[in-house]
Amino acid sequence: MKAIVHDVYGPPAVLQLRDVDKPAVNEGDVLVRVHAAGVDPGVWHLTAGRPYLVRLMGLGFRAPKSHVRGIDFAGQVETVGENVRGFEPGQDVFGACGHVGEGSFAEYTLASPERLAPKPANLTYVQAAAVPVSASTALQGLRAGGITQGQAVLVIGAGGGVGTFAVQLAKAFGAEVTGVCSTAKVDLVQSIGADQTIDYTREDFADGTRRYDLVLDCGGRRALSVLRHALAPDGTLVIVGGEGGNRWTGGFGRQILWAPLLTRFVSQTLRSLSAEVRSEDLDALRELIEAGKVTPVIDSTYQLAQAPEAVRYLHEGHPAGKVVVTADAD
Repeated sequence: MKAIVHDVYGPPAVLQLRDVDKPAVNEGDVLVRVHAAGVDPGVWHLTAGRPYLVRLMGLGFRAPKSHVRGIDFAGQVETVGENVRGFEPGQDVFGACGHVGEGSFAEYTLASPERLAPKPANLTYVQAAAVPVSASTALQGLRAGGITQGQAVLVIGAGGGVGTFAVQLAKAFGAEVTGVCSTAKVDLVQSIGADQTIDYTREDFADGTRRYDLVLDCGGRRALSVLRHALAPDGTLVIVGGEGGNRWTGGFGRQILWAPLLTRFVSQTLRSLSAEVRSEDLDALRELIEAGKVTPVIDSTYQLAQAPEAVRYLHEGHPAGKVVVTADAD
């Protein structure tokens, strides 16, 4: 089969389209014919091996042990292992890869039933592939923040992959949502349900004029001291992802070091999120999507051979919503 692989860490140019063996199906596996795959910052970090913390997580320090890139996908079940229940060949599904090295930038990938669910009936494969990682992250982030009806919620990075889902999900939970984004994305963020928008190029959301019960930071760069200025005295900050920073911990330093330490000494709750794709969350998201409460926002699509360009665009540009790699004319 065709797949996007790399043997060394580096920029997106190290990714290559090659012929590789189709994954072998074990008793607990689901083999999926991939129609489309989502692109998220995690793909860039795994490709670049940056920050070095990524390499220390068992993925190989000098060279990647995992060669096929891509995490989430939408497609059709090809084969199921003998111990798998609830999935059958020909079924439309979406989810995330279940094995190291079995990435979704490929014609076929393996998944475990715990990271897989039936595809929303009202979505194309391209739309469905945008959901698993980013929407699960948004959902788990809002839950970690203890979101309740009527809360004032601030979503930083509201026009991005996670942010566009977070705005819609927070509205579905009954919150009053303010989205922080660039000028170019204001109309988009308003169109997906934000009650207010803040253009960060013109306004400072952390000037202290308004405080929020829950702040979901999908931007990954601002200091905790800045974020706390936007947070109510008893509010909750949830940090999603991390960009920038040094070569060792990158933007994740706020999550793994400073937030857990500082939260012990202040009245505000400062939390970090390490999201996982789970079938129960995918089922919950499917219900919201089929009910019309959540709709994936697609910035652009790329063919499988163009996956390096898709990863480069995501990292260097500022997509409005999700970037998707597809082998189909879906």
